[in-house]
Amino acid sequence: MLRPIQGIFEPADFPDLLVGMGEADDAAVWRIDEQRALVVSTDFFTPVVDDPYDYGAISAANSLSDIYAMGASPFLALNVAALPPNLPVEIGAEILRGGAEKAREAGVVLAGGHTIQDKEPKYGLIVLGFVDPARMLTKGGAHPGEALVLSKPIGFGTVTTALKNGVADPADVAEAVEWMKRLNRTASELASEFGSRGGTDITGFSLLGHAYEMASTSRVGLRFIYDKIPILKSARKYAAEWAFPGGSYDNRAFYSDNIEFDQRIDEASQMLLFDAQTSGGLLLSIPAENVDSMLDRAAQLGQDLWVIGEVVEGEGIEVV
Repeated sequence: MLRPIQGIFEPADFPDLLVGMGEADDAAVWRIDEQRALVVSTDFFTPVVDDPYDYGAISAANSLSDIYAMGASPFLALNVAALPPNLPVEIGAEILRGGAEKAREAGVVLAGGHTIQDKEPKYGLIVLGFVDPARMLTKGGAHPGEALVLSKPIGFGTVTTALKNGVADPADVAEAVEWMKRLNRTASELASEFGSRGGTDITGFSLLGHAYEMASTSRVGLRFIYDKIPILKSARKYAAEWAFPGGSYDNRAFYSDNIEFDQRIDEASQMLLFDAQTSGGLLLSIPAENVDSMLDRAAQLGQDLWVIGEVVEGEGIEVV
């Protein structure tokens, strides 16, 4: 679908477009001068939880994450919303309030937006940020020998699917919601501070899907250590009941030819790594010599980080 559009906008005609449709990255990047580039992205989706405020906050955190995944600092946002005409006004207001307060937490000005009517609610943000081009994170910035670091656990898709199926424990939902509402700001700042140039955020294509994008764009292989990957305990429970969103099956079908699993990892455990996430963490490649210092600094800031593997020579992904 995108090929005709790419033919209209040839990269050679726009030398200041540092990241565009030619790259499978998290946001577009336009160079302003030698020290600054403008980073632009948009994202929106249908509700993943029942509480309208939480839905708005999660959607905003997810939209902001694309900017953080580029190593940038967001500063301005616009609402994008589609709301059913029969939706009670107070519910729509809570969705927007959740998004606005999350934007304010990020230090971002919410300056307007656009709303239409639709049968199912949809909400998200258009977000603008700034980045130093020399310190930018991209999916193509990983190098062999670097460590793979993740900033949030995975398994949100299984929990929200269990919620939709009416079988989720409220405490499990509350834990997943709390993670999904967390900003990736501190993780992004730490990545820049400790020399990372490779990164992406983990959303609908799953940990392995987004990791494969990173591996193929960087022309490297990735090796994950399954036992070191943080997975919500409740997600393991719902995975055993096979509560996965449809996107997880799509991810497995699309990416599995490029993934090699150790024989001891059963099918449900494999599916968790294909689990379609909402507002997941950042996956970062960190120079090995900087990992310990980064973890120490993260602990001081109260930022969770897990070392889950390494970048290697070759191609594809191995899970051991």
